[in-house]
Amino acid sequence: MTPTILTFGEALIDFKQQDGLDFKGYEGGSPMNVAIAASRLGSAVGFGGQVSSDLFGESLRSYLEENRVDTSFLLESERPSTLAFVAEIDGDAHFSFMGEGAADRHYDPQPRPSLPASVTHIMFGSISLLYEPTSSSITDIIAAHQDSAVVVLDPNVRPALTPDKDDYVRKLHGWVALADIVKVSAQDLEWLYGERNPKATAEDWLGRGPSAVLITDGGEGVTLYRSKQPPLKVKAPKVEVVDTVGAGDTFTGTLLSELSQRDELAALSDEAWSEVLNLAAHGAALNCTRDGADPPTRAELDAFMKEA
Repeated sequence: MTPTILTFGEALIDFKQQDGLDFKGYEGGSPMNVAIAASRLGSAVGFGGQVSSDLFGESLRSYLEENRVDTSFLLESERPSTLAFVAEIDGDAHFSFMGEGAADRHYDPQPRPSLPASVTHIMFGSISLLYEPTSSSITDIIAAHQDSAVVVLDPNVRPALTPDKDDYVRKLHGWVALADIVKVSAQDLEWLYGERNPKATAEDWLGRGPSAVLITDGGEGVTLYRSKQPPLKVKAPKVEVVDTVGAGDTFTGTLLSELSQRDELAALSDEAWSEVLNLAAHGAALNCTRDGADPPTRAELDAFMKEA
């Protein structure tokens, strides 16, 4: 099935803390989770990046294929896989990464791939933008296709991997300019800009090129900002949280899946946006009721929507 949605970035293994030094492994990486989420909802999705030929890389490739994600744009390297260790502390996921010299950080397709005309939506972001040559490779691909597809950016900030915040913010503004939609968490904004009003940041980013900025705030829901229009807020359903890992990725995957089936971005009404964001918020909430990043299928999301 030729993809209509492509996500670019890292695929890695998340080791989730169970108790003390007892960890359980899950296939992960923000852009890969987004691809899985959109695919489970029935969209035709592909993933672009680089995985290792080691046993972890084989598991990542198998996981993508089992979830019907196209791997035509996935490269393989003898470099090792990135391993991330994650623990829940006070309701937030805290990560520690082992990825020096890893395959996902050395994605450098030559020549850069030309994407099929079927691709209408592209997502990029997360730690894949922190390392060269992967960052330049992905931004080159996005820049070459930003006029033919809706581009979604999720910075998914990782402070522990970002020693120079000023340099990161400067680069972030360049990535924002490539996007049509930027999705960012309130937690990320607090680290990026301190106590600056989120609305001021949204207005600044909108002035750099995007049509929409989405600010998610966990159980409080999401707020949509567009130029010269009032903010649109959608509440999140209340659930008993088991694990927040992958919630934001599930939100973005659901967003992509729904937007790919609707009118052009500029033609979306407030009602249409509310429907899309409500579905995305419910998808993220359902993911939070499970251990690890485990996006729902279409049937599971539909059933959850009826119950909520």
